[in-house]
Amino acid sequence: MEAGHERELVERCRRGDETAFQALVERYKDLVFALIARTVLDRSRAEDLAQDVFLRVHRGLPYFRGEARLSTWIYRIVANVCLQERSRPAVSIRQTPLDSPGAQVASASIDRRFAELELRDRVEKAIARLPARARLLIAAHYLEGVRYEELADALALPLGTVKTQLFRAKQQLRRILETELS
Repeated sequence: MEAGHERELVERCRRGDETAFQALVERYKDLVFALIARTVLDRSRAEDLAQDVFLRVHRGLPYFRGEARLSTWIYRIVANVCLQERSRPAVSIRQTPLDSPGAQVASASIDRRFAELELRDRVEKAIARLPARARLLIAAHYLEGVRYEELADALALPLGTVKTQLFRAKQQLRRILETELS
């Protein structure tokens, strides 16, 4: 979203324009939910937390100064919500349905899809075993494509610290996966 359009949308939200806020939610809902769902893992809890994020966004818009991009500010709210949820144990892992479109194709294709599902399941289980901060960083950067700089701004950390934490999270994930494969 370009900066001018973003500022106008924020101003409309501040004036109480509910259609503007709905546009903001529509713009960011998939990203917010994806980050939370990969961090929290319990789908119903992730839905509740996503609503909490947008409630905080709505309440916080009057205080948003515009020094950072709106998306960075929203990432920060997501990070805070997820880190507050840290003490809750992981309950479930999202599964890709086996009856997804195209599942009734040639045998070789089914075998390949099963292998992909199995690999995805292993990776998601390994991610679930990471500490909350590491899960958030892995999900944001590697699964959702959030840039280092945006993560640093959102988490109020130096860029080098974010890179170091991501590196360590990758190492932890690699160790977990290697242990499971051996």
